[in-house]
Amino acid sequence: MTLTSRQRLILVIFIAVAFIVDYLPLINAPFLWSETFFHEISHGLAAILSGGMIHKITLNFDGSGLCTTSGGSRFIVTFSGYTGSALWGLLIYRVAGSLSPGRAKIMVGIMISMLATALLLWARDGSTIIILLILLLIYNLPLIKSLWFSVKFFIQFVGIFIMLDAIRSPLYLLDGRDLGDGSSLANLTGLPEFFWVTLWFIIAVGCLYLLWTSQAKMKKEH
Repeated sequence: MTLTSRQRLILVIFIAVAFIVDYLPLINAPFLWSETFFHEISHGLAAILSGGMIHKITLNFDGSGLCTTSGGSRFIVTFSGYTGSALWGLLIYRVAGSLSPGRAKIMVGIMISMLATALLLWARDGSTIIILLILLLIYNLPLIKSLWFSVKFFIQFVGIFIMLDAIRSPLYLLDGRDLGDGSSLANLTGLPEFFWVTLWFIIAVGCLYLLWTSQAKMKKEH
């Protein structure tokens, strides 16, 4: 089996396992919370980068969440949630795939730092604090010396799970309730919610396709 074929087989396995885990109660919770965290932190970072600020981040046990911000570009902040989670998934998987297990620990450390920063600065309620503490515990497990071998696989699985959820999650906005990021963008721009949901879906699928094609490029780089 060539390097490219092996890398793509690993990607397919991760996708299959992610689909299975997604339907396993309790087991899927930390990964759903991870996707929600990266969605909400994308809103927050967009606010900061466009001149605003984050007031609080709320994470709920059912996988929903909210990032409360002020200032900045409302369009950029609203658009960045689903877009950001898809890009985070791509970045996390792509970077992890190019790292040695030792260097992969640095990536885990960065993710832990993001969770800790959110916990210290923007967590205001019990569910958010509990969820962030659980995620911090789980993300620290691969750093235990006896589990170093699993660091790279853990990061890649988190990345692919986030990306797949970014493909699926926008579709839930098409529920006729006129709520969520798609509805907000529709009110801001005059373009229908369906347009924004479709665009987010295309972006997320495009990230997955880019990840698939990048496996061949990684062979050349090696």
